Amino acid sequence: MKEVRQRPHRGTWRTAALAVLLLGCILAAKAWHDTMSDPLVKRTAVALAGMPRGAAPVTIALLSDIHVAGPDMPPERLSKIVAQVNALRPDLVLIAGDLVSEKRTATRIYGPEEIVAPLGALDAPLGVLVVPGNHDHWYNLPGLARELREQGIGLLINDAVQAGPLVMGGLDDAYTGRADVRRTLAAMDRLTGGRVIFGHSPDSFPQLPGSVSLMLAGHTHCGQIGYPWGGAPAHLSQYGDRYGCGRVDEDGKTLVVGAGLGTSLIPVRLFARPEVWLIELTAK
Repeated sequence: MKEVRQRPHRGTWRTAALAVLLLGCILAAKAWHDTMSDPLVKRTAVALAGMPRGAAPVTIALLSDIHVAGPDMPPERLSKIVAQVNALRPDLVLIAGDLVSEKRTATRIYGPEEIVAPLGALDAPLGVLVVPGNHDHWYNLPGLARELREQGIGLLINDAVQAGPLVMGGLDDAYTGRADVRRTLAAMDRLTGGRVIFGHSPDSFPQLPGSVSLMLAGHTHCGQIGYPWGGAPAHLSQYGDRYGCGRVDEDGKTLVVGAGLGTSLIPVRLFARPEVWLIELTAK
């Protein structure tokens, strides 16, 4: 006797389609929340070699990957984030590159003055320092540099400055091959204090000598699109997820990689919310 196979009932297909639609709506709502939410504040502490004994602790606020562009990071939203950072009362603010995004999916590209103006309200007694990111170079670094000077914000390009008890070295962008670790270290050698390097990409970290025990970076966005259980399919690093996100302690040195604030390529974050890191430094 020939077996007759029954086709799935139309109601089954309708139920499955509704379930897929509901899941899509939930993911879209989650992505909107993760993209537009206030930054998470993550904290860590580092005992820094070379910091003068008895020096008061120094708190650094690490920002990165602001990516000012519509629709997700207009200057008005950046102004709100600046107020949130000021409320944390950091001693020093470091911005690890990519002030701008010129992504094709942007609904609006802003000019250098509009991008930088909100950052002029950052309030930190030891100052505000910036290093370039790959998008800053691709967009208009001279224009951004001009506006940073107007706002009294320091731009470090393979150079170093004194910031209270700290020697701050700022690397140019490693992703576009502009980072010069030797030149930056030479500039740091002319100053005294606890040595900290920051750069846009974390990929310079293995090149640092033991005399620099702390590096701060961004660029990876912690994947920007992550897994619900943590981690991400890909990170913009030649080392994969080794330096993909968060704090890494390796070979007696510490690296902190922030998830950043804005977006690149597509204006969406999912399971990788914006972050501001607060790093408290004390004498070792």
